[in-house]
Amino acid sequence: MYKNCRLCAHMCRKDRTLGELGVCGMSDRIYIARAALHMWEEPPISGKRGSGAVFFSGCSLRCIYCQNREISCGEHGTEISEERMSQIFLELRDKGAHNINLVTPTHYVPSVVRAVTSARALGLNLPIVYNTSSYETTETVSFLRDTVDVWLPDLKYYRNSTAEKYSLAKRLPEVSRAAIDKMLELSGEPVFDEEGIMQRGVIVRLLLLPSHLAEAKLNLKYLYERYGDRIYVSLMSQYTPRAELPSPLNRRVTIAEYRELVDYAQRLGVKNAFVQERESAEESYIPPFDNTGV
Repeated sequence: MYKNCRLCAHMCRKDRTLGELGVCGMSDRIYIARAALHMWEEPPISGKRGSGAVFFSGCSLRCIYCQNREISCGEHGTEISEERMSQIFLELRDKGAHNINLVTPTHYVPSVVRAVTSARALGLNLPIVYNTSSYETTETVSFLRDTVDVWLPDLKYYRNSTAEKYSLAKRLPEVSRAAIDKMLELSGEPVFDEEGIMQRGVIVRLLLLPSHLAEAKLNLKYLYERYGDRIYVSLMSQYTPRAELPSPLNRRVTIAEYRELVDYAQRLGVKNAFVQERESAEESYIPPFDNTGV
């Protein structure tokens, strides 16, 4: 799968086994920048003890506002083997993680499948969370059928023009919708344990961007009309601006914008939704990518 790479919808077909870099910026050599307990995911992911978050370097998207930009361009991280990845999963389990949370793993899916299989053979019994920007092909999602338990995809945009402008990705909305369809097909309806931690299911994240309330509403309406309460929706206010970004991306989402999105969800009848406090749009909520746990 690395030799003629089609893991994401860019379908770049690079031979990453020869060191060629995909659009993700990575070859087949695995780089991660952090592996640690993470408390700032949705409640059924982080729980009381934290999610075992593994942050991969590189990304299939090039979002101009990316809050993980230190690693999304592949500039930070340490090279590890698949064997070391398996060990990291077990170490996070031993630290009390509720799950193993794979953050931006699309471009490493073959290695992830092998590492999870090895870790399970050594006793790993935690849910695997697939935390993704949703630019996977449906073939890549299907390949994860026996590996992933909980899907945590983004639905960033409703319009192709916005996706191309801000994330440099063609057809991102339709690719994401097809991927989410397949994710729900594989997971079924949500299942939780006695601590309220999701064991199977889909949580779709909607990040509200400044001055893009209408597009967020269209995505929310689409999700509710298509899936009802078979999925959870996470309404995110955590957009973190940088001064050098063009207007309107150089400001925070206003309280009024976010409140209107939450009110709209209530008017639609959405029951399975998570909301965020405004304080989540702080730099301090972005973890240090300092090779902790690598």
